[in-house]
Amino acid sequence: MKKHFSRAAVIVGTAVMIIAAGGAAAVATSTKHTRIEFKMVRSAASEMAGPGCLPNAKASVKVRSKGPVEEMKIEASGLPKNTEFDLFVIQVPNAPFGLSWYQGDLDTNRKGKAEGTFIGRFSIETFTVAPGSTTAPVVHTSPIPDASTNPATGPVHQYHLGLWFNSPADAKAAGCSGALTPFNGDHTAGVQALSTKNFAPTQGPLRMLQP
Repeated sequence: MKKHFSRAAVIVGTAVMIIAAGGAAAVATSTKHTRIEFKMVRSAASEMAGPGCLPNAKASVKVRSKGPVEEMKIEASGLPKNTEFDLFVIQVPNAPFGLSWYQGDLDTNRKGKAEGTFIGRFSIETFTVAPGSTTAPVVHTSPIPDASTNPATGPVHQYHLGLWFNSPADAKAAGCSGALTPFNGDHTAGVQALSTKNFAPTQGPLRMLQP
């Protein structure tokens, strides 16, 4: 189910490290930073759909360390008005995306803008691990069913972000593909709208933040 997060005030620091801008390719370095700023750009799916799919869509992201957690603020624009989107932390920016987890929602206003503030782990320490395979809860059985077991995996880091249309119908109305994907709470999402594909697959921007 979709979960809505309240907005929080952002304390502006004296130094913000800008590690990507626009659609330019970027690679994160090993330099330690406790505050980072970067861009999200049109996803590969949006570009493949042609110039009519989200031609002006973009987002600015700011992440700052708050000790045991991080605070991430996203400001998006150029999206369809009054439309719901789903934000995921992902392993790589383009399909097949790798391990991904549902972070929250961004809902646009009548001007196609959206803001969201999220608290979690958005740093070099962001990862998923499954020491073994075991039973998983099956909540949804269609149209894309839940897995009943998990695959075993060693620690896998996830340093990219992706934003998906909450429904295929909304994506199609925006001039994008109407394909069905599992990237929302009940696995009935549309295609990816924005991503951090302006960073190399193993050098996602969250890697830059080292609390």
